[in-house]
Amino acid sequence: MSLSINTNTSAMIALETLNATQTELSSTENAVSTGLKVSTAADNPAAFGIASQMNGNIAGQSAVNDGLSFASQVVSSTTSAANQIISVLNTIQNAVTSLGDNQGSPTSVGQIGDEITSYLNQIDTIARNATTNGVNLLAYSQQGTGGTADGNSITANSLRYVTGLSGDTATITGFNSMIAGDVTANSSLGISAGTAGGSLAYALGLTTDKSMGGNISGNVFTGTTGSSTITSGFLNTSDSTSSSAYVSAMISQVQNALNAMTEVTAALGSNTQMLSSMSTYGSTVSDNLTAGVGALTDADMSAESAKLTSLQTKQSLAIKSLTIANGQSQNILSLFQG
Repeated sequence: MSLSINTNTSAMIALETLNATQTELSSTENAVSTGLKVSTAADNPAAFGIASQMNGNIAGQSAVNDGLSFASQVVSSTTSAANQIISVLNTIQNAVTSLGDNQGSPTSVGQIGDEITSYLNQIDTIARNATTNGVNLLAYSQQGTGGTADGNSITANSLRYVTGLSGDTATITGFNSMIAGDVTANSSLGISAGTAGGSLAYALGLTTDKSMGGNISGNVFTGTTGSSTITSGFLNTSDSTSSSAYVSAMISQVQNALNAMTEVTAALGSNTQMLSSMSTYGSTVSDNLTAGVGALTDADMSAESAKLTSLQTKQSLAIKSLTIANGQSQNILSLFQG
């Protein structure tokens, strides 16, 4: 091999090797610092593109999971309210039963009537307060969906939520109409059917006061507040039906209301189970998508560590080799020294 002052082949080869090692070392150091073997499209265009799409799906599934969590909160709030209302209805049944023992005492009847009306106001208060971000499944907005004329910030009487990445939705319809439909009429005893579109006590057939925003002023058992006689259709002096039949009818009316609220809790329980199942599945989908992205882009840190050590050694050797190759010109100079 000839010695040339103009062309140092050994230095060129050493420099090329050093540059290649430097490039590979830079890529490995990036993988070690980020934990990713594919951090940009330049690393692997196909893997980067697929991972980007999957990351979009992860974000979408996260939004779905958040919606399911919100729906679960609405259902949970409504369930708590429904259970509390059932408890109040049980108390009303005790009060109504006591009316049969106090028909001869106008003062007692009036006091019991006021007590019952107070319980009905509790029912409506509980129902109105079961509002989550404007959604209320028990009370009824006076303006319907989007309305706030009732002063209770109720903007929706049903709940619609997204169930998956494909955009499918499910709806939980408000229970006001269903409750009213479960309270049947008995014209022979003057029992009114429940009516939707007002206060919950109105839907339960326990008052003729439809307004939801204000206080209820009376009940169907004793009439308006302060009444001292059982003036509703349950006890009409011109009716030949016996007083005991009316008392039985009054108790039956409360039991109808209890049955209606029990139907609500059953429906809410079913929705709770469904939402819990969907939330669990949604979390699994998110985990699987995340694992898929990791399989495409995550670096094997043990392999990268070993590779980093090897490349650092190769870099040191390449630098040493280049230093030796560059020293060849000094060897040529020695040929001309006398």
